[in-house]
Amino acid sequence: MDSVIPLLPSAVALILYLNTLGADFAYDDSRAIKKNQDLQPETPIVNIFYDDFWGTPLTHSGSHKSYRPLCVLTFRINYFFGELDPWGYHLGNVLCHVITTAVFTYLSRLLLKDTLGTAVSGILFAAHPVHTEAVAGIVGRADVLASFFFMLSLLSYMKYVELRDITWHSGGTNLRLLYVLCTGLFVTASLLTKEQGVTVLAVCATYDLFVRHKVRITDIAEIFKKDNSMGGVLEGLFFLFMVGVSLVTFRIYFMGNSPPEFAPSDNPASDSDSLLTRTLTYLLLPSLNFWLLLCPRILSFDWSMEAIPLVETFTDYRNLFTALFYSSLIYLAVNIVLQIHNSHSIVSAKTGIENTKKSKILEHKHFIKNKYSPELPKYIPNDLNIFIISVAIIVFPFIPATNLFFYVGFVIAERVLYIPSMGFCLLVAKGVSGIYRKLCKTDMQRRGLLMAVVILCMLLSWKTVLRNKDWQTEENLYRSGIAVNPAKAWGNLANIFNEKGMKKEAEEAYRNALSHRGNMADVHYNLGLLLQDQKRYDEAIISYKTAIQCRAKLSMGYLNLGILFAQVGRQEEARKMYLLCADLDTSGLKDPRLHESTKISCLYNLGRLYIEQNRNKEALEVYQKAVQRMPSYYQAQSLYNMIGEVYFNLGDLVLAEEWYLKALQAKPNHVPAHITLSKLFQKKGDRVTAEKWLKKGREADPSDFRADLYYAQFMAGIGKLQEAAVMFDSAVRKSPDDFDLCFAAADIFRQVGRNGDAENMYLKATQLKPENAIAYMNLGAMLHINNKFEAAERSYLTALRLKPNDETTKENLAKLRSLMRSQQKKVAP
Repeated sequence: MDSVIPLLPSAVALILYLNTLGADFAYDDSRAIKKNQDLQPETPIVNIFYDDFWGTPLTHSGSHKSYRPLCVLTFRINYFFGELDPWGYHLGNVLCHVITTAVFTYLSRLLLKDTLGTAVSGILFAAHPVHTEAVAGIVGRADVLASFFFMLSLLSYMKYVELRDITWHSGGTNLRLLYVLCTGLFVTASLLTKEQGVTVLAVCATYDLFVRHKVRITDIAEIFKKDNSMGGVLEGLFFLFMVGVSLVTFRIYFMGNSPPEFAPSDNPASDSDSLLTRTLTYLLLPSLNFWLLLCPRILSFDWSMEAIPLVETFTDYRNLFTALFYSSLIYLAVNIVLQIHNSHSIVSAKTGIENTKKSKILEHKHFIKNKYSPELPKYIPNDLNIFIISVAIIVFPFIPATNLFFYVGFVIAERVLYIPSMGFCLLVAKGVSGIYRKLCKTDMQRRGLLMAVVILCMLLSWKTVLRNKDWQTEENLYRSGIAVNPAKAWGNLANIFNEKGMKKEAEEAYRNALSHRGNMADVHYNLGLLLQDQKRYDEAIISYKTAIQCRAKLSMGYLNLGILFAQVGRQEEARKMYLLCADLDTSGLKDPRLHESTKISCLYNLGRLYIEQNRNKEALEVYQKAVQRMPSYYQAQSLYNMIGEVYFNLGDLVLAEEWYLKALQAKPNHVPAHITLSKLFQKKGDRVTAEKWLKKGREADPSDFRADLYYAQFMAGIGKLQEAAVMFDSAVRKSPDDFDLCFAAADIFRQVGRNGDAENMYLKATQLKPENAIAYMNLGAMLHINNKFEAAERSYLTALRLKPNDETTKENLAKLRSLMRSQQKKVAP
């Protein structure tokens, strides 16, 4: 039966999380996986040891300082086998949770020595809803793996302590050294998976001192005396101390000797000027985290911003919860200390020490006799031992999240509770086991208790299944968070609506987000994109400007505002915006790669603006500056191609060809470079080579319509209209919603006599740009030719409404009406 117990909770974990395998990437997964270049094969694998969890160099001021190379390595393995297919990533998370549950259940059996307690502890851990973020959210793998190595560290140290206590006085095997080295290895692995993993060292020390040897607080100093018979304890503590110092020093050095910087919205209390507000708020948060373990009724993907309002005065009713929580902790701590002091002490009388030595020798003989036994500690823990180790597992891993030593970038993060929940599950299991053995006197009482435990586990399991459904899609996840964090939830939900083409719903959601928190730069920026796409340019400009006011370093805001200014003919304002963007300081930004690339894109667009104004020399200066500034990861093919364009405009065809070829070296399938090379050879009068480059462009990227378009124009230019029409057919199939393409195709179709196709293309052009008078005029002409007089008249009238003084349209309409009148006379009796 005991051998089956570890498998039961693992089976429960597997069943509960099977429905996450069909989920998509969600929330932080996009940045950690989809946008993280460290996962890609072309990125040197050594980069994972120099970049943070999100792919930003650790030494950069904008780095999150989350150093988790082992977790990123598992993501890279996922990418190698399935690239960005989320199924494999979710499978990895589920398997990690299943294995971690099995190891935790095994640890529970060693500590609890009770079948019922072991089963309750394991199933509770497998099914607790607070784990859904860590398992269903792919970035939560860091917490799951850190927990796995955390437990292996503790198990190794427990075995080391057992062997050390046996061999310290009697000599014998040095097998303990192997286990102490394994402890160090697993602690390092846990730290390299997630930072809080290093706290297992404190749990190991607690086990050694207060569980295994029942050291009294007042007697800890005695351990360090030279004649102390418990030198083995000193050996263990010295090892833990050295490992801890080494790992923390390594960690601080690698993150650039500077703490991370977080936005005020991530941790609002850290931005408060009031010491009272910071203190009261930070004292409240641990009690809220414990409540999530005790009653995980309300869960959220994000607890930042005003999800937890700041506690600003002593009269805030939530201070009662804080007082109750810490009063309970103090009461429990005092009771633990008193019970430890009433138990056996290592500084007892000399005879007691001698008895301890004899006991160790006897234990050693027993160990040699039973050295193949799977049981680890021969010491059978009592209720106090379980309580001590459970509290240690709850408290120590949570300390980094308390803001006690440094500010963290979150208010509450459910996945941070993955490791502390192990101690919580042990406590609950021990309580159930104690009630079953000591208070339940009859079979009915025992059955009632077991039924209550089963119902509790079923309720938690059902909550986990429901929460997994929230994590199935980003839309479900963000909808579930509206009640907790409406600003963040509505802002993210709006992005989902926008991607789905639900423009009205997206705008409403953006404005809902801003009604809750008006200074969210990303929301203003995304609303600007939406408004610009709807050609509501004045409103879009206001949104972009507001976004920049909210975040002065929002480089994408400057770039898109500059593009919009250029689009509406405000070239001087566009030029100023590009220059401002190009000189932005990107220090302190979370994604410096994106912002550095955006700055180069601003220079790229500034150069294009100068080219359109025939200021080619100034454009060349801008592009040369861009080449000097661009980072190594910038995709430079478009920039090189535009430099070639400048030289082409200046008449230097040799340098133009050189830069076009350089663009192809940067990206061999770069279609614009093939097209510009074709234009260059057309300029030279070498039509054969020009056509070859267009053919290569079509082969380089068969899905790109531009090579077909320019090939069609090339054929039309040399009088091969039928071949040009065939190329236009191909281009239109690839990009049916491009206005210029449809308009050009219609013209060629008209010339080759394909009047029906020409009519359809002009009709498509009017649908793509309903405000374009020329499209309606040409559609009217084709309808006129095709003898669709009434439709032609409507089209001409629309063209005149859009452009009232167009003489060509007036003449065509007059001819049409004259023809219509003559037709009416012919049919008149």
